[in-house]
Amino acid sequence: MPPVLILLTCLLPLGAGAEEIIGGHEAKPHSHPYMAYITFQEDGEKGICGGFLVKDNFVLTAAHCLGSSMKVTLGAHNIDTNEDTQQIIPVAKAIPHPDYNEKDWSNDIMLLKLEMRAKRTKAVRPLRLPKANAQLKPGYVCHLPGWGGTSLSATKKAASLQEAVLIIQDDQKCKLRFHRYIETIQICAGDPKEIQAAFKGDSGGPLVCDNRAYGVLSYVKTETIAPGIFTKLVSFLPWIRSSMKPF
Repeated sequence: MPPVLILLTCLLPLGAGAEEIIGGHEAKPHSHPYMAYITFQEDGEKGICGGFLVKDNFVLTAAHCLGSSMKVTLGAHNIDTNEDTQQIIPVAKAIPHPDYNEKDWSNDIMLLKLEMRAKRTKAVRPLRLPKANAQLKPGYVCHLPGWGGTSLSATKKAASLQEAVLIIQDDQKCKLRFHRYIETIQICAGDPKEIQAAFKGDSGGPLVCDNRAYGVLSYVKTETIAPGIFTKLVSFLPWIRSSMKPF
């Protein structure tokens, strides 16, 4: 049985200082070449989020990860090492969804236009988006990669990319756990019984199913084993495409 990822009972947006994947395992180096490590300044402190490359010059992440002096590191496995595969690119323009609501975390999605196009390598490659109207049924197995602490007692993030296995949950059951859950624009993934669930899994990180991104990690509950809530990308495909089109 995979180790359980423990979650904490208050709703917790996953912003600066909340980047943990607990109970997962270290990913094979560069097996997720779309992963982006995002740093920024927020209220004078350094913020960290996850994200993923969707086009050579665009990274997708969560809207609550917005900050100043934003930079994206692509091609990383060990984020604390100056790896030859890494490409560090400043963000030229942040495009949060215009209807993002920081009170209930609805429409928690943001595009980052990079100052220059990423160079495609074995360690850097975009992740495909879902097909229009694609649906994930309860029980479907997906993955969440990200950097962060590997236990509740961890005081700092893990250097190497971690990966957790998440199970798609039933919308109606998630409505009982998360009263603000909106099934038309959100996905509930984890397993409150025995398999892994997201705990502070990198904000903005992708819910990857069949090598496509279906969600962007938004928030979790705390102090109990519970699923994480992801922004449902199928519902935002028109916005994503129209926002990237001018560039």
